[in-house]
Amino acid sequence: MAMPRKPVTLTGNSPLAPLMAQFVQEKRACGYRYDECASSLRRFDAYLCRQGLQQVELPRAVISSWLAKQPHESGKTQRVRINMVRQFALYMRRLGLPADVPDQGTGAKQSKSFLARVLTHDEVRRLLDAADQIEPRASTHLRHLVLPELLRVLYGCGLRLEEALSLRIRDVDLIQGVLHINDTKFRKDRLVPPAQPLVVRLQKYAATLGPRPADAYFFPSPRGGPLHGSGVYRNYRDLLQRCHIGHGGRGEGPRLHDLRHTFAVHTLLRWYREGADLQARLPVLATYLGHASIDGTQDYLQMTADLYPEIVSRSDAAFGDVIPRRRPS
Repeated sequence: MAMPRKPVTLTGNSPLAPLMAQFVQEKRACGYRYDECASSLRRFDAYLCRQGLQQVELPRAVISSWLAKQPHESGKTQRVRINMVRQFALYMRRLGLPADVPDQGTGAKQSKSFLARVLTHDEVRRLLDAADQIEPRASTHLRHLVLPELLRVLYGCGLRLEEALSLRIRDVDLIQGVLHINDTKFRKDRLVPPAQPLVVRLQKYAATLGPRPADAYFFPSPRGGPLHGSGVYRNYRDLLQRCHIGHGGRGEGPRLHDLRHTFAVHTLLRWYREGADLQARLPVLATYLGHASIDGTQDYLQMTADLYPEIVSRSDAAFGDVIPRRRPS
């Protein structure tokens, strides 16, 4: 069962603090987690206090310096911050309050979109083999047990990293073979059934760790709490190096999140080879991945076609023009 969220509190002294709290509540009522943006709003509220805002208004003269790109800040970070102010300003406008709404084009232009690094089947096998060869050490406690199964869950179930790290013992039904993913992105719960071989591995893993309380983390840190994503990522990078899978550096991947993309593409490829109607299967994949709609899942069709171009003509012959053509730039 999902834990209730804490009430929104914005303790700043600006006249807009109560409105910010209401705005966050509205976003969460619509299904958004809005945790990072809530933190950004707190910083924005503190900024408005320093600017000496006295009225319930949001004038351009006050927010202009907040919208400016900061030193060493990425364009993406600036755009996220600007969009947060834009959404809040639109909220104020709906309430009939004076607010300047930043243009959507405000901020540094995006230089390029990130392309997911989908691993090949051979690369996945090498990665998992390397994880299985981690030697037990007192300094790393359970890493040799936890990391191989965590990576298998990320790839085998297409989970987001935070979803896997948040799993508790009560969320993992190893008798029915179901993972209960609670209060995740878009505030949605879902059931994820791993493949039977993975269920068997997780049963052996759980037996090795022994009896633990229902609220204990399924993938624990050395002290029994949740693993930190940064530590998992460092170990992941080390495994990539061990099995000779090149990493392009910051922002280039393969990222841990690319295991989720790899799962989706490999699933579509398997369905295609089984002769399934890919378009009809998209809602199934969207539900399994926890997407809000099939729009994001649709992108995996194009990604699959880019990686396996030979399937396009064959799938068109079987199902019609299922996979969209990439528009020329």
